[in-house]
Amino acid sequence: MTGVALFNRAKRPAYIPSLELVPQVLAGSRLAVARMISRAEGNYAEASEALAEIYKHTGKAHIIGITGVPGAGKSTLVASLIKALSANGHKVGVVAVDPSSPFSGGAILGDRVRMNEVAEANQAFVRSMATRGHLGGLAPSTLQAVDILDAAGYSPIIIETVGVGQDEVEIVSAAHTVVVLSPPGLGDDIQAIKAGILEIADLHVVSKADKPEAAATVAAIKGMLALGKTLQSSNKFSSAWDAPVLAVSSVSGERMESLVATVDAHWKHLRDSGEATERERNNCRTRIFNMARHLFQQQFDEGPKNLEQQLQAVMKRESDPRTAANVLLGWDKER
Repeated sequence: MTGVALFNRAKRPAYIPSLELVPQVLAGSRLAVARMISRAEGNYAEASEALAEIYKHTGKAHIIGITGVPGAGKSTLVASLIKALSANGHKVGVVAVDPSSPFSGGAILGDRVRMNEVAEANQAFVRSMATRGHLGGLAPSTLQAVDILDAAGYSPIIIETVGVGQDEVEIVSAAHTVVVLSPPGLGDDIQAIKAGILEIADLHVVSKADKPEAAATVAAIKGMLALGKTLQSSNKFSSAWDAPVLAVSSVSGERMESLVATVDAHWKHLRDSGEATERERNNCRTRIFNMARHLFQQQFDEGPKNLEQQLQAVMKRESDPRTAANVLLGWDKER
């Protein structure tokens, strides 16, 4: 009998109901954490009650967002952060969001492969997930994965976004501390920190500090921050915090200790000033609205019972799209 046949005949492990995984997640079981994240990512209906229970045990972790343009070196920085944070006694969790494969829908450029050696050596948990076409730099189940890691005792939890542009700033509604990473030699345009990206940063980091262009990029970013001081001061989340600019080398480890110290200082500032509570309120508000939109879209993807009737009425010009939408929503009887 061939090895393939033996494998196919092997008895698969029995499916463990998600609610039974919750105590294991709370106990820090890596296997249970991995299984729950998979079920969250797969949008298992059976897992919704377990995820709701897990959420009750969250709110303890410091969530750090790492974002920036493609090719800035985010994954290398995260790997270096894992080492530095673990050396300080932290149990680090990472959710690395990658672009989706246009063929399979799965993640490409898997961070689990790139960070595997560092994660294993430092007892960190790294999970890569695909955007699945979702805009904003995050994946739909990113925050549920963060919840699971939080409940399992991981802190800080790092979210690495896909390479983002100036309008893809969803990370600000997911993280306590947002680190915007820029490569050296951006030139006069400084595309990485225009508009929204400039505003969301709690900390600017320039990668590859050993390159001669790094100092010029640091100066350029500081100049942009000075010009945007009025705009930045209007941000209720950062009015008492001036975003510093650091140049680091993720490969050599140069100034990584300064980066970790600055991230810790920002987390302390948020808690001491009360801004952490305000950010939490904003983040929860965003999550409620996003979930409402998701459930609303899911309901329509499944097809309302009277969709065909309204579709025919609109095609025959017996009704109009707005009226038909009101009927589908049930608002025609309320208004």
